Amino acid sequence: MSAWTNDELTRVGDAEELRIASLRQDGSLSSWRTIWVVRDGDDLYVRSVKGTDSDWYRATRPRQEGRIRAGGVEKDVSFQDADPALNDQVDAAYRTKYGHYPRSIVDSVLTDGADSTTMRLLPRT
Repeated sequence: MSAWTNDELTRVGDAEELRIASLRQDGSLSSWRTIWVVRDGDDLYVRSVKGTDSDWYRATRPRQEGRIRAGGVEKDVSFQDADPALNDQVDAAYRTKYGHYPRSIVDSVLTDGADSTTMRLLPRT
């Protein structure tokens, strides 16, 4: 595993949306999905609004690898379940970044179900 460059962190972290595709068992990519992404320090996080019922989230479980596109960056990544102790920090990052949307929309990514799917994106080489 490698670390994100400062440029990648900024470009992906500042992007309004992220496109995500998981790696299937046969090595092919699943369909691209559009989701929100937040940055906390030197880490990038995503979570599923629909909790564990989301197709894209369930697709990340077997291999825990995929690809992302955001801010002009396209990168192979690993999906690492985030430490639940970080949920308040990640919630704050979502509120700050997406607070210009109606509260009902932002609140949908701050539920216990969404929190349970928080994943850290780790770049793969």
